[in-house]
Amino acid sequence: MFDFGRVESTQTQIDVKSANAPEPEAEPDAKPLPPRYRPRRTTSDRLRDALLTLTDGHGKITSHDEKPWSSITFTGTRHEIALEFLGHIAVEAGETFIAELPDYEFAIPGQLVADASVREVDHRFGAEERLVVTCVLLLLEDA
Repeated sequence: MFDFGRVESTQTQIDVKSANAPEPEAEPDAKPLPPRYRPRRTTSDRLRDALLTLTDGHGKITSHDEKPWSSITFTGTRHEIALEFLGHIAVEAGETFIAELPDYEFAIPGQLVADASVREVDHRFGAEERLVVTCVLLLLEDA
């Protein structure tokens, strides 16, 4: 038989902080944490971001080769970048990218884009349409 006099009750205590409750004070010997390490964005990072902006988010960078370049009066870098566009909508964005690249106004601090051209285009049709665009950009240091 069941003894009704011996029913045990369990209670759960929940600790709820009020939004207006003051935060507990830090220990006096506690040192502040150092700021999080955030790598500095390079010229290559900024160039890739600008190209992806020009693709309207439909392109994907598959390779990037950077080489130093100089002449008697200028120094800079030569970038060869391959972008891939998969699917019908992305391929249309890739065709727009090809048309707009030579006249695009890049905003890269400390750099001038002296030349931006498309070197190669590989367009494949089929169930999954695919476009690969290889472009070459010459960046000069802005003195």
